[in-house]
Amino acid sequence: MTLQVTRVGRLNSDQVNSVLRSAMLAPSTHNTQPWLFRCAGTGIELHADPRRILPVTDPDGRELVLSCGAALFTLRTAIHALGFHPATTLLPSRADPDLLAVVRPLAERTPDPKIARLARAIPRRRTNRRPFRPAAVPRSALTTLRHATELEHAWMPSLDAEQCRHLRDLTARARGDQLADPAFVAELGRWTQLGAGTRDGVPSYATAGAPADESWLLQEFGGPGEGTRPDRLVVVIGSLTDERLDRLQAGQALQRALLTATSAGLAASFISPPIRVPSARAELRRLLGCGVWPQVLLRLGYGLPLPWTPRRPLEDVLLETFVSA
Repeated sequence: MTLQVTRVGRLNSDQVNSVLRSAMLAPSTHNTQPWLFRCAGTGIELHADPRRILPVTDPDGRELVLSCGAALFTLRTAIHALGFHPATTLLPSRADPDLLAVVRPLAERTPDPKIARLARAIPRRRTNRRPFRPAAVPRSALTTLRHATELEHAWMPSLDAEQCRHLRDLTARARGDQLADPAFVAELGRWTQLGAGTRDGVPSYATAGAPADESWLLQEFGGPGEGTRPDRLVVVIGSLTDERLDRLQAGQALQRALLTATSAGLAASFISPPIRVPSARAELRRLLGCGVWPQVLLRLGYGLPLPWTPRRPLEDVLLETFVSA
């Protein structure tokens, strides 16, 4: 039996299929793809998939919510690009904390050219885990990215040379703490450096030989006493508080920023250890000095083209009421 997506509101089945496949291209921690979708009459529900939480790396599900937020922004963008207004309700049910949002495609509208441009960037966005090319990132890019982040109710402080010197040491210490934990190493191994036939996780070809422990990132910060290289931009996506709603909004801000960067020809990757180790995250917050809770730490630059990372089949992320025979 072939599963087919049903009509939702003003979207026909082919359009629903299209926007869902776009949403599935969002980034997620270790490419776990922790989202599920369901028809809700006139809307599309986005659910967190608790079966895909990483109990060691992400014990409180913070990054799971961020990943789902990225998928939510992608879904909204794809619907808008088709000419419909994606009316969105966040956290609509206290009784069901895994229901993160409902998106209702409402009246037809002329797509905003800026949103249409982001939609075109969806299939081109990659997490670039390789070293970047030595080409300077214009400072105007930071202004554009900050504006994109603020549109989704988040903030984007950048790190200066002195802060990057501290970040280098902080990243090294945090990574050392992680690699000293056998449970973390085992979980990392289950989700990275996988074979080409997998449909989730990070396959070895996506890193092109870069070590899975991300230690190569430290080289790009320079040696002791040095700051980040001038052809790198290191930024944080942060929130004023650290609740579930903040994380969901930060995930949307992340994807808007990533698509904006992709449209501008920039590559991005995640600097994860200082965010995932609680003591390091608290130290990073103090280092920023602006009161925001760091949700994502990114490096931006110019990278070489990368192959696709895998995605699960559409039917694997559809809840039962969203399909018909």
